[in-house]
Amino acid sequence: MDKELIINSTPSEVEVAILENNKLVELHQQKTSDNFSVGDIFLGYIKKTMPGLNAAFVEIGHDKDAFLHYTDLGPQLKSLVKFTKQAMNGNHNSHLLESFQLEKDILKSGKIDQVLSKRDPVLVQILKEPISTKGPRLSCEITIPGRFLVLTPFNDIVAVSKKINDQEERVRLRNLVDSIRPKKMGVIVRTAGKGKKVADLHQELSELEAKWKQIYSELKSNKPPVKLLSEIDKASSILRDMLNANFTKVVINEENLYRDVKNYMKQIAPKRVKIVSQYKGKRHIFDAFPINRQIKASFGKTSTLRSGVYLVIEGTEAMHVIDVNSGPKMIKKNQEDASIQVNLEAAQEIARQLRLRDIGGLIIIDFIDMRSNDNRSKLYKAMKEFMKNDRAQHTILPLSKFGLMQITRQRVKPATKIKTDVTCQVCDGSGKSTPSILVMDQIERDFDFILNNKPSSKLKLEAHPFIVSYLTKGLPSLRMKWWRKYGKWLKTATNENFHLKQFKFYDSANDEIRLN
Repeated sequence: MDKELIINSTPSEVEVAILENNKLVELHQQKTSDNFSVGDIFLGYIKKTMPGLNAAFVEIGHDKDAFLHYTDLGPQLKSLVKFTKQAMNGNHNSHLLESFQLEKDILKSGKIDQVLSKRDPVLVQILKEPISTKGPRLSCEITIPGRFLVLTPFNDIVAVSKKINDQEERVRLRNLVDSIRPKKMGVIVRTAGKGKKVADLHQELSELEAKWKQIYSELKSNKPPVKLLSEIDKASSILRDMLNANFTKVVINEENLYRDVKNYMKQIAPKRVKIVSQYKGKRHIFDAFPINRQIKASFGKTSTLRSGVYLVIEGTEAMHVIDVNSGPKMIKKNQEDASIQVNLEAAQEIARQLRLRDIGGLIIIDFIDMRSNDNRSKLYKAMKEFMKNDRAQHTILPLSKFGLMQITRQRVKPATKIKTDVTCQVCDGSGKSTPSILVMDQIERDFDFILNNKPSSKLKLEAHPFIVSYLTKGLPSLRMKWWRKYGKWLKTATNENFHLKQFKFYDSANDEIRLN
């Protein structure tokens, strides 16, 4: 299976699209101003404990109090709290734990107010991003992930990914890592660590230890609430977690990010640097591949397949509900054969939709009724196979007697929502026609204003394809006339997502020029 990673970077956000055999399966969006990402490590303090919930609210600098449940404290909480306080007070003079006396593990069935008190400083890691009205969910089981390994302080456990099936390889990795790991620090070997030599693993372990040293240094010089360590950006984290032999192409539109990702690739997979390239076309990168077309077809309340089968997807605070409908194009067969055919096709699309929209929590699917137990079992096995490539933890239950399938899927951030409704480009939904072509006058006024204030700037105009076409076609074109009038050539770029009267100017550094 071919996998392609397409990255659209702008000054305000980074969009990451993952294609499998040219089909969009994942879409990630990250605002450059986001301060709370899964994996970030903070020094916070207990704002209040809630014995009724067996949880605590923690201040880490977010608008909403972060939530820390007893089950997310981890067995080594007392050791973590002790180390945090000693590092802050200067009583522990090294990030290494060789001389650090570990405390006893906390009870699995204990109470939050038995181990934490108000105003206690605590080292925490973001487990789930803020969702809806809820603040971030936290964990005290600190993990520092790398490409091949994950470092887990305050324990002596060496674990190997269950996806590595070769027993000899599991034993080799366990013994190898156990011989090089720092004392009183556990290590998890990830699937990508299979077959790696001691030099590769030792180098990454040193890098992870350096991050732990950074956390220790920040503890000594800061007071809560403060961020101590940031997870790497979305593009690099996806490369770190997903890069494998099937990844055939990585395309990035922005030069600085392209260089960063290329340098990162040199570190984690130097033989595969050639798959990274920079997109330099005039069209929007998501139009060139094409991703925007698939986004418009895939998001929305209804998703229609080529055969005419369509899904109705409804989301609530508690769960998502998906209804499967056969549609008018289905070939007429006996009912049971038609039902299993429709359900199998729908199941494959549902598996893609769950990844694409990043739908988490409880999902209820109302498939078309089937009487045959063999067909019901076949559908259940097929759904498990279709969701095999889903990185989010999930559980699938067989069809109930009502013909419903229940799925729980890990939710670490809000579901991806993209508005696919189209507003009339002429009247902006008002029902009143306006002379849209007058937008050319507005573009020229802004062009003239920018040149008067920044005469040496190289300018680029991004606008709807109709506007760019109107501006560049003909001999002489309107753009040529402006060149004669102002003595400055205006570069153009199309964006099919812009409405007819929307446009933006960019300078030579590709930064947007804002006029208001």
